[in-house]
Amino acid sequence: MSSLVVIGAQWGDEGKGKLVDYLTTNADVVVRFQGGNNAGHTLVVDGVTTKLHLVPSGILHEGTRCFIAAGVVLNPDVFAQELDGLEKAGINITPERIIIDRDTHLITPYHVALDEARERSRGADKIGTTGRGIGPAYEDRANRTGIRMAELLNMEELEQKILKNVEEKNRYLTGALGATEEVSADEVISFLKRAADRLIPHIGNVSLLIEQARKLEKRIIFEGAQGTLLDQMHGTLPYVTSSHTLSGAVFTGCGIGPRSLDSVLGVAKAYCTRVGEGPFPTELHDDTGEQLRTKGGEIGTTTGRPRRCGWFDAVAMKRAVRLNGFDSLAITKLDVLSGLEQIKVCINYRLDGSKVEDVPSLSSELAKVEPEYITFDGWEDDLTGIRKWHHLPAEARFYLATLAEIVACPISLVSVGPERSSTIFSSTASFVSNFMG
Repeated sequence: MSSLVVIGAQWGDEGKGKLVDYLTTNADVVVRFQGGNNAGHTLVVDGVTTKLHLVPSGILHEGTRCFIAAGVVLNPDVFAQELDGLEKAGINITPERIIIDRDTHLITPYHVALDEARERSRGADKIGTTGRGIGPAYEDRANRTGIRMAELLNMEELEQKILKNVEEKNRYLTGALGATEEVSADEVISFLKRAADRLIPHIGNVSLLIEQARKLEKRIIFEGAQGTLLDQMHGTLPYVTSSHTLSGAVFTGCGIGPRSLDSVLGVAKAYCTRVGEGPFPTELHDDTGEQLRTKGGEIGTTTGRPRRCGWFDAVAMKRAVRLNGFDSLAITKLDVLSGLEQIKVCINYRLDGSKVEDVPSLSSELAKVEPEYITFDGWEDDLTGIRKWHHLPAEARFYLATLAEIVACPISLVSVGPERSSTIFSSTASFVSNFMG
């Protein structure tokens, strides 16, 4: 049996979707285990772009089954729109291929209303939420008032629960958040009835299905969403997402044991980006930052917002390696660095003049750290057509080797373009190349 989890090692948008799509060439199952439609994975195959928010990135491979695990919160309308788009593109989306766990929680209209109203109420202290209702849905899961997929099978009982939920949410919306409009219980019930019609054929027991696949020695990829530094517990609070984004979330999100994983692959850009608010020690506010943004096409797949850009942060990466237990790293968008005369990497933080050993816990302190850099010579070569490691410019290979040494984690893959084929194996890619067959 082979199983691999793919985790974002920075603030998200690292290119996980492309890597999962590439690695799924020989995979039997791909599993999304956390997050919601605040994630955005872009796949480019033969010049055709596919953008996914909920459906796992293995969907473009006909022989791969796609599971959405209980750790995900799912908006039925967004899911239905994705299915419609995939079906229109000729992709097989039968219930046998796409299965949603019976314990997956649903995002309803009142979750979206709460998310939007709460962000408005924060004013200048907004945290940059996508407003998709992700956080409120996870809150309801913790409060034991959420709606699970299995509840769609008993609509009469569910309607009574919705009446109570909506009454409570409206009191909070108008009383605490100052919203001028309430949510209609009838509209929420109609929303869930539509959801039932579309989703019930896809309901399954993902925990059990994964166990069955393991016993049959199937190849399984677990696909993470967002990034390590946005983890709900270990990220840069309060500017984080609402779920656990680390490799450990696979086990609780899917309902499987810790011996179910063979390898953990971290995905990181050759530089750093961040969407929305929050401290960003290596952020560039100059022409270089704008060059990275323009050349890298740094626009959020989900939000449409321009991404903030900066140099590679090895301090934050060391933390990501430790939190996830990465066996190796995949470095994406190396081609974006071509044409830069010099390239910098942050190797230390200083706070109030003293070196700090790790990313500070408080965002107020992280916002004040002074990054210490080392500088590399850049390269002019266009990397997008390169498919062999030894064909990379010497400067690029030195850059990668130094990154691996600094963060104490080997680099197994490098991406030099958006296409599936623009992926290069290193000599340290033993597990990944074995997974690919």
